[in-house]
Amino acid sequence: MSSRFAPHPTRTTVRGGETNIPRGTPRQNTAAATRTWKPPAPLNLSLTLGPLRRGPADPTFRTTPDGSVWRATRTPQGPATLRVALRAGEAEAEAWGPGADWALDGLPDLLGARDTPEDFEPRHRLVAQTERRRQGLRLLRTGLVMETLIPSILEQKVTTDEAYRAWRLLVRKYGVPAPGPAPAQARMHVMPDPRTWSRIPSWEWHKAGVDNKRASTILRAVRVAARLEEAVAMDPVAARARLELIPGIGPWTSAETVQRSNGAPDEVTVGDLHLPGIIGYALAGDRTADDTRMLELLAPYEGQRHRAARLILLSGHTPPRRAPRMRKGNIAAL
Repeated sequence: MSSRFAPHPTRTTVRGGETNIPRGTPRQNTAAATRTWKPPAPLNLSLTLGPLRRGPADPTFRTTPDGSVWRATRTPQGPATLRVALRAGEAEAEAWGPGADWALDGLPDLLGARDTPEDFEPRHRLVAQTERRRQGLRLLRTGLVMETLIPSILEQKVTTDEAYRAWRLLVRKYGVPAPGPAPAQARMHVMPDPRTWSRIPSWEWHKAGVDNKRASTILRAVRVAARLEEAVAMDPVAARARLELIPGIGPWTSAETVQRSNGAPDEVTVGDLHLPGIIGYALAGDRTADDTRMLELLAPYEGQRHRAARLILLSGHTPPRRAPRMRKGNIAAL
């Protein structure tokens, strides 16, 4: 679709993974560690990496005018900054920092090499139309649990804006500057390590707007971070079971995590305030659908239900609003 007529991202399509990546002039490689990978099929970098972005000011994720995606991450070998761009059908990547080699080795998985979109068969007209319009969607696999688990916990039962603000403030204050020549104006940071998370004072959680329940869940998780990271080697069901052993981590949080860390195509987010109504309205005109009804409607996509949900979100087909948006809270003002 021509960019002239392309719709602007909405809250729903952004949740589906849409993010704007400018088309610009390629930059000159400056990294000591580089890698290229040719996807076996057309790849949409925006839709594939978009789920990693936690708000427009996420200090761990940036896009730049040259068409690149910058990602600051904490690998098992240490902090790393990864820059990825598509050029002539190939993914070109540069990396900096102690974890550069690890980040580059994981490039194919990050761009959906283990994904099997050929197994997906649309069963509804809306889904089929969206799949045609949103070609190149791949389900990523980061191979990292904590970097997805912590922001997912922050998103529990609050507005996305509140969660994004908390993530931004805590990562910038307690994380480390991203290695390498990350865009100076971006102020990119790598998230804190487990020990640093565990030492954040209670009043700093409060200032970031994080209530005691979510903060306590994060503190319980980081104490066993090494055990939770082992979940990336498990099948998605077992991985979710491992995560849900931590009090405060339920089906919603575990699904949101393994969708990104394990590239799980069938793990549906249940317990969400809006998703059942969006899917119910899109597939059956039922805006009052609950989790049970949502799973019934997604049953024809067994094995690929998460992909189907992503495509429905990317369609932008949402029920008309009947009430004001959920009111933002800020416990830091109390």
